[in-house]
Amino acid sequence: MKTELDLQIACEFDNLPSLEQFAMWADKVLSQYRDESELTIVISDEAQSQQLNNDYRGKNKPTNVLSFEFEAPPGIDIPLVGDLIICPAIVLAEAQEQEKSFHDHFAHMVIHGCLHLLGFDHIKSEDALEMESIEKQLLAELNIADPYRDDIYINGAIRRNERR
Repeated sequence: MKTELDLQIACEFDNLPSLEQFAMWADKVLSQYRDESELTIVISDEAQSQQLNNDYRGKNKPTNVLSFEFEAPPGIDIPLVGDLIICPAIVLAEAQEQEKSFHDHFAHMVIHGCLHLLGFDHIKSEDALEMESIEKQLLAELNIADPYRDDIYINGAIRRNERR
């Protein structure tokens, strides 16, 4: 693997993916774009997720994943890409609502967050399509179903997955 991962568990939560799973998922995306990478993933509770989401995005609610890109000062060349803050309570709730495996949805959040650290976003629809396409490809290579499939039944109706 070309990615060095610092996994920090800041809350108790059952059935979290292993360090090896997190490292594999992060490396799957980061190794496509960088020769070597360093990444921190923090597993946070809902209160910390909400506070950070409010402080940095102006959204006063917990969220699935937050990405904080590292920008090295001029003249400093290190492979640190940044930090991901992932809230397993939100990931689990979304996985259940969207009828997905908890670990598969976690894989999606790691890949999605890493793409943000690499500068991808989904604000404009053409950028969203590019980002989703990369996510789908990388997840398919991990034998994980399309996270944006349109066949999600929620409360008896088909609903398109919502972007957070």
